[in-house]
Amino acid sequence: MDTLRVRDAKDVEEAVRAAIANEQPLEIIGHGTKRGIGHAMATNAVLDVSALSAVTSYEPNELIITLQAGAPLADVLSLIDSKNQQFAFEPMSTAPLLGTPALGTIGGMIAAGLAGPRRIKAGGARDHLLGAHAVSGFGDSFKTGGKVVKNVTGYDLCKLLAGSWGTLAVMTEVTLKVMPKPEAERTLLLRGLDDAAANKAMTAALGSPFDVSAAAHLPKSAFRATTEGLGDIAGEGEALTVLRLEGITASAAHRAGSLLELLAPFGTATLVEDAASSALWATIRDVLPFAASRALGAWPVWRIVCPPASGAALGTQLARETGGELIYDWGGGLIWAALPPKGDAHAPAVRMRAGAVGGHAMLIRAAEDVRHSVDVFHPQAPGIAALSERVRAGFDPKTILNRGRLMRGPAA
Repeated sequence: MDTLRVRDAKDVEEAVRAAIANEQPLEIIGHGTKRGIGHAMATNAVLDVSALSAVTSYEPNELIITLQAGAPLADVLSLIDSKNQQFAFEPMSTAPLLGTPALGTIGGMIAAGLAGPRRIKAGGARDHLLGAHAVSGFGDSFKTGGKVVKNVTGYDLCKLLAGSWGTLAVMTEVTLKVMPKPEAERTLLLRGLDDAAANKAMTAALGSPFDVSAAAHLPKSAFRATTEGLGDIAGEGEALTVLRLEGITASAAHRAGSLLELLAPFGTATLVEDAASSALWATIRDVLPFAASRALGAWPVWRIVCPPASGAALGTQLARETGGELIYDWGGGLIWAALPPKGDAHAPAVRMRAGAVGGHAMLIRAAEDVRHSVDVFHPQAPGIAALSERVRAGFDPKTILNRGRLMRGPAA
């Protein structure tokens, strides 16, 4: 396989124009940690942007950071942490699920658009992307957005890049907003609830005035895989419903006390603080119970997004039909489902259940032969699919960039 290693945006332009001239599509990678997500690319040429790794500017007082797309995510997180700041959307690391080194890049983070438990309050990656420089499938550089939090001039094209999986353009530089880390973190734990009761408890907490920043439910079965990093939190393998509050210490403590009273009908909640709380939410963010190195590591994993009110029923039915294991995030709006190995990864059951409630499902981990025969991304309705294709063609009419990543078949 031919690998083109670029040094700057000009190199990217030249590589894309050469690919167009040779009718040779390109697979876009940083360190390649997410290559196992999506369908196999219809190409034998790779455009490697990992050398575009500089931090262009960081203005902590302005809550803005500008980085080249190949900047290692771990290094960037360490940098902003040194200033007591964070990406509020809690970028997920797919390394544990996929069994890859933790070498993800900023560009990969934006292209995948996978956010953690705080999304329910802070939004996703796209909501924190202020601007970008990129090279389209025409081989032309373009700039979208800017370096200010409020930028309303023209179309906000940079939002399209988030979650596009590299099919619209090759990002070379991005500007993101950062936020101060909260002074304190408190997590309330309710033990032993079934999925339906947990859904009601999370709904009550999220509908309260206590500014809950994350809500999740881990059924008893989820702890069969691991309790690493959780200490005594997991107890004796009980189901765990968890609710997070953040802010200045006095506020977090006061709101936690009020929420304890609100949730009294669901049982007696216990409280964990700061480091223990952070470890718990990192476990949920990166779906560690389903990690490739652990008991369920060979099982396909689905990421199902649905209306929170439908989450418990959908998950219960799916677990009953397949024998799978589930984790509920975002108050039930996001379900991680590890299902027993099967040639079609239980796709018909997953898609039927998700579609019935207006949700969608993505097969985030599966063997290559399964991904060859099953749609990894949820099939779109005809009208939406036609609109998506017009947008894609407006950026990349020759389908040069990541051809075949999002859908099966040579015409993808």
